[in-house]
Amino acid sequence: MTAPEPKAIPEQLVLDLPHRPALALEDFLVGASNAEAVTLVDGWPDWTARAAIVVGPTGSGKSHLTNVWRLKSGAVSVAAAELSEGAVAEIETSGAIAIEDLDRGIADERIFFHLLNLTKEKGHALLATSRTAPGDLTVALPDLRSRLRALPMVRIEPPGDEILKAILVKLFTDRQLTPEPHVIAHLALHMERSFEAAQKVVEACDQLALARQRNVTRAVAADALERVRLAGAAVGKD
Repeated sequence: MTAPEPKAIPEQLVLDLPHRPALALEDFLVGASNAEAVTLVDGWPDWTARAAIVVGPTGSGKSHLTNVWRLKSGAVSVAAAELSEGAVAEIETSGAIAIEDLDRGIADERIFFHLLNLTKEKGHALLATSRTAPGDLTVALPDLRSRLRALPMVRIEPPGDEILKAILVKLFTDRQLTPEPHVIAHLALHMERSFEAAQKVVEACDQLALARQRNVTRAVAADALERVRLAGAAVGKD
């Protein structure tokens, strides 16, 4: 007599709820790929140059490092795309300012140029972030363009094997998930080696595990990798 096949567990409706990543200094993972950027932040307030820029891909930890620096320096943080006159008052009050995501556009280039001048004239500090190197940014104001290219720059490179595994563990921990080490190793071996891919894979694992009411097993991880691959292929066709 043939044993009946086990019933498949129906996938449950999964709500796309936000989660809050850990952004304290002790939560930042340090490896060869980001050591230079970490050294920059650790070196505050003994910066020789009073302004610097951190360049790295999406999800590489630029915002995390900026938050660490902000807490150390008392800086305010402003998106470059929202830069306005108010930023001048902010840097005069706090003595430090972070301008994030230059690659997404600078709302007021003259204000940014003025902020950079204030770092030299009054000893204020400015930390900028971008996915694109200063020389590749679209900047209309010639003086600002040359000043950006002269800024001390540190890069966050794609993660190596060990840091990639550590990033996966952290991302899962942020979601209160604890996959077995062999699952982490499987993901790191087969996924695209980038911070952004790690975020997408962990999110897919979380959604599948919730839908199936299971832990993040190797089977769930394999399906998550396929889901991310198919999503990437679909975007490439647009």
